[in-house]
Amino acid sequence: MQIVLFGPPGAGKGTQAKFISEKFNVPHISTGDILRENVREGTALGKKAKVFMDNGALVPDELLIDLIRDRLQKPDTKKGFLLDGFPRTIAQAEALDPILDDINKNLDAVVNVDVGANELISRLSGRRTCRSCGATYNIKSNPPKVPGVCDQCGGELYQRADDTEAAIKHRIEVYQKQTQPLIDYYRKKGLLIDIDGEREIDEVRSDILKALERLQ
Repeated sequence: MQIVLFGPPGAGKGTQAKFISEKFNVPHISTGDILRENVREGTALGKKAKVFMDNGALVPDELLIDLIRDRLQKPDTKKGFLLDGFPRTIAQAEALDPILDDINKNLDAVVNVDVGANELISRLSGRRTCRSCGATYNIKSNPPKVPGVCDQCGGELYQRADDTEAAIKHRIEVYQKQTQPLIDYYRKKGLLIDIDGEREIDEVRSDILKALERLQ
């Protein structure tokens, strides 16, 4: 099963990615993880990426595509993969097609977890992140057992600067402008699965898994 996962900030995409990855026994591949892994291991691609990252610049498409190509050739993708954070542009989507051709794979589905702006603002403004392990909570819908303390490691929970309302609105606008062309691109290909992400986590998960199981 080869899947691309879309969802705006606050849609619960990370939680759903974990469910999908475990259900279909495929690796959850995010661009952030790939970049950090290659930089940490000091690979040739990682060293190139580090130059841009250290300067606060975006990693260029050409390099990001090379990183994706390398990752999709790893042995753990034999049964498929879940791509998260790639593609982000039409150019990246068009570059992904020949990569998949080279490894004799096709996309099975593009899952779009759709959540409205008002709901996203409500969710993200209540989000708290652990300084130690990075676990996330929501003071409204998924609070920690002890306020301000991570359930997993006991670390301090804090509100990220980009979780303020003004910052959230900007992030949503950027996401919508960036992603809408991709949604249209994959809808025309007949690959898009729209999921109502404004419900409970279990309901969203159930709809995603049912839709993907029908493709098997």
